[in-house]
Amino acid sequence: MILVLAMAGALWGIGALMKAPVRLRLGMIVTLWLGVVGLHLLLPDGHPLRAATGGEARVWLAFGVVAGIVLGYQSLVARLRAKAAPVEAAAPSGAFRPAELDRYARHIILREIGGPGQRKLKDSKVLVIGAGGLGSPALMYLAGAGVGILGFVDDDMVDGSNLQRQIIHADARIGMPKVFSAEIALRAINPFIELRPYKRRLEEETARALFAEYDLILDGTDNFDTRYMVNRVAVELGKPLISGAITQWEGQVSLFHPAQGGPCYECVFPTRPAPGMVPSCAEAGVAAPLPGVIGSIMAMEAVKEITGAGETLKGRLMIHDALFAETRVISVRRRADCPVCGAST
Repeated sequence: MILVLAMAGALWGIGALMKAPVRLRLGMIVTLWLGVVGLHLLLPDGHPLRAATGGEARVWLAFGVVAGIVLGYQSLVARLRAKAAPVEAAAPSGAFRPAELDRYARHIILREIGGPGQRKLKDSKVLVIGAGGLGSPALMYLAGAGVGILGFVDDDMVDGSNLQRQIIHADARIGMPKVFSAEIALRAINPFIELRPYKRRLEEETARALFAEYDLILDGTDNFDTRYMVNRVAVELGKPLISGAITQWEGQVSLFHPAQGGPCYECVFPTRPAPGMVPSCAEAGVAAPLPGVIGSIMAMEAVKEITGAGETLKGRLMIHDALFAETRVISVRRRADCPVCGAST
């Protein structure tokens, strides 16, 4: 037995000198133990090798069981300690890692944002409805800007026809749910933020619970039923809503926030268009960069709303005509008779 223990010690020492991993060294000793047990089981009683290595197999079997129990216990304790230990990678709320300070330096030196504004972005929660044409640039710039928690809702799959304008997706991800494709792209942009993809169709009941978790809502959908529903829920919960829309060569965007004195979406658009009057992008077409222009403005409005920088589009509607390179901003007002946010409701 002393000979075997000496061999085990030698294997461990040689492994340590060669800086072999602990698992490899343990593996060598287990191999030695299996060899000794095999000798005792195969060789007849009284054989010199059996006498030199302890005499009986059951002694080594018992030794192996005890060693296994000890090692298993140590492994369990180590795992429990690891779970109980604080995660070093997680920064305290509001605090920045050195890599984040470098990443957001161009924001921090802006007088209108600075360190306090960047901290507001880090502490903010923004929900984007739709991971398509408008959602693509909005999500990418909000991730780059450092929005701390970024949620996005979409029940659609990536299609080849999307790739002309929906820049968050890629050819290799055709057939993948859009929210998971977007998650891959956003994680590559900024690993320091929390992403919450929701693969679902947004219904009014689920929207209430979901909107309650966020500070700001961005609507980039192309469905009027969804737009009016999103507006109703946002008004009910007092959440600011940035809404964008595009068709062919033209886009528009505004910030709707009745809780702060501005109009809601239904104040500005009290009557939804008749069926067929406003064709979808699939029916009428859309210039590829147009969603990037309007979606980026939506992200810019979100950054201003969160940080308090400049003047937002609350109470104003921006209309962009890409075909003739014209942009105009018109004033919009809250309607007292609005069924959603008016004084009578």
